[in-house]
Amino acid sequence: MEFLVVSGMSGAGKTVALKTLEDLGYYCVDNLPVFLICQFADLSLDSEKHKKVAVGVDIRSGNDLERLGEVFSELDRKKIAYKVLFLDASDSVLLKRFKETRRDHPLERGGRIEDGIRKERIALYEIKKESDYLIDTSSLLTNELRQELEKIFAGPDVSFQNMVVTVMSFGFKYGIPQDSDLVFDVRFLPNPYYVPELKEKTGLDREVRDYVMQGETGQEFEKRLFDLIDFLLPGYVKEGKNQIVISMGCTGGKHRSVTFAERTGRHISENRGYIVKTFHRDIDR
Repeated sequence: MEFLVVSGMSGAGKTVALKTLEDLGYYCVDNLPVFLICQFADLSLDSEKHKKVAVGVDIRSGNDLERLGEVFSELDRKKIAYKVLFLDASDSVLLKRFKETRRDHPLERGGRIEDGIRKERIALYEIKKESDYLIDTSSLLTNELRQELEKIFAGPDVSFQNMVVTVMSFGFKYGIPQDSDLVFDVRFLPNPYYVPELKEKTGLDREVRDYVMQGETGQEFEKRLFDLIDFLLPGYVKEGKNQIVISMGCTGGKHRSVTFAERTGRHISENRGYIVKTFHRDIDR
């Protein structure tokens, strides 16, 4: 089991860190009472489901933070391996973030934010000193922090591996899928619906696919479509997105859209290496 304690200054990015770790397969619990950490570690160790666990501990624990050293000693005694991740930022950056979000510091409700930051830094000094991973987020954007965490906890290619692309076919007559990130209209292609022997078939049938791809129009569209997708997806990954929905639409969602959803999903999977899910929303209507 990988057991990670996540701590740091308020406003330094702990929420982003825990969300990123969750995306990386960690079972995350935020603000767990300090006195329950050892018990939680024992339960996680006995669970087949929880191979990677992250626990958020910060200034909200109050005076119980003083017991964290005892908790670490108990984990050592039980031979439960653990690591500590600490997120920090300069006082000026933390102050700016609090002012931008109009939040009070947890140690100075209604008081001066500067005083809260100073008190918190003192309270977290020992945790920071014992940390295995220290990330200063002063100059990091959210997606850059995600990338740093991915490099540490899952290797440099984790964004590439974790990117999930859903390619969906649909019929415009039933409405555009609301979760679409990219929508492509393929109603300009030859329509098998008007061919009697193809009308009851779908884009999953070879005869329909061949009909849709006949001539230069389908071939040229596919080339330009794949070039665009190959250009766009790495940019989405760089921005920290871990899932994209690409929707292909025709009139009824049975022939042309299914054909291109299948071909697009296969291209992305074979040539880009992302995790691909292909779904045909209206094929049975």
